[in-house]
Amino acid sequence: MPNPEEIKKKVIEALKEVYDPEIPVDIYNLGLVYDLDVDKEGNIRVVLGVTAPGCPVAYIIVAQAEEAIRKKVPEAKNVQVELDLSRPWDPRRVTKEGREKLKAIYGYDVVEELIKRMGLEENTEGTQQSPAS
Repeated sequence: MPNPEEIKKKVIEALKEVYDPEIPVDIYNLGLVYDLDVDKEGNIRVVLGVTAPGCPVAYIIVAQAEEAIRKKVPEAKNVQVELDLSRPWDPRRVTKEGREKLKAIYGYDVVEELIKRMGLEENTEGTQQSPAS
């Protein structure tokens, strides 16, 4: 019987290997993983979002995520990766690790700038509203 928590950790590691081609940070740390469920039978369901409506590579990212999970988690019975275009991405979803990577790349806090420009309030507990952390 597969351990759902162990599988979930492997799924997260797999998702950290998938990148939005326009942003040099993985989809997990960008906060594009909206939901992540693993049941007792080892079925995996992941729901992804995109940083911008009309993202031309959205379905490529979905396919890459599914492939990465299948490779990293061979014990998974079924892998289902869906795209949720109804919930807009929010820069507050970026993980602390993702935020640090963006700072290192661009030389300033891109997330903080986006939060200001969008008129949002900073999360008091830090960032990332991860489904799996």
